Amino acid sequence: MKSILIIDDDIEFCIMLRDYLTAHDIYLTMEHDGDAGLDAVRTCALDMILLDVMLPGIDGLEVLSRLRGFSPLSVLLLSAQGSEANRILGLDEGADDYLAKPFNPRELVARIGATLRRSERRNFQIKPPEPTLQDSGLAFNFESRQAFYRGSRLPLTDVEFALLSVFLGSPGMVLEREDLVARVLQRPFNPMDRSLDMHISRLRRKLAVVEEFVDPIKTIRSAGYLFSPATLNS
Repeated sequence: MKSILIIDDDIEFCIMLRDYLTAHDIYLTMEHDGDAGLDAVRTCALDMILLDVMLPGIDGLEVLSRLRGFSPLSVLLLSAQGSEANRILGLDEGADDYLAKPFNPRELVARIGATLRRSERRNFQIKPPEPTLQDSGLAFNFESRQAFYRGSRLPLTDVEFALLSVFLGSPGMVLEREDLVARVLQRPFNPMDRSLDMHISRLRRKLAVVEEFVDPIKTIRSAGYLFSPATLNS
């Protein structure tokens, strides 16, 4: 069974989810405040985290910020605040996905499955060509899912790592949003879902802080995105 931690102060909701997820081979550990949740992450063997935004004491976004200081575990945010601004804020803090309450439990299971598949994929069908890695100063460790620039680790989430790997594997090619959603987020494409764009925006900002990096990810209107290795090597 997969082991998932939920951090949510609604005890009845957590128990309901635990009973439902058990039937889907998921063991749910429950904590009901941010500090206890962070302690559980440090001490328990977990596959991913479900994190409510509205928590007593430190809220979910602060928990996520602290978590990213020591753990790369995948995080699915749960929140009654389902506005686009809140989704952007959650993804910007390092969440892998965002699901607004109330939700269909079957959708939660589908999102969990997609997130776990991403985190379990240690190798990609198309790996970055070695010359691009050497010329740009980028290096990848596919087993630990980490990227490095000139020896310094880039703080990438699983989704950002997957995006950069796919981009480096298809330099100079326009990749359609639908294709990227299928390959990286591993779910059906929904033109109203802007999660992919938020992850790409965050990846751009992380690449931009690296010395000599100029934004290599170009938005191609009405088509998708193009990764230009020539920009990296300039």
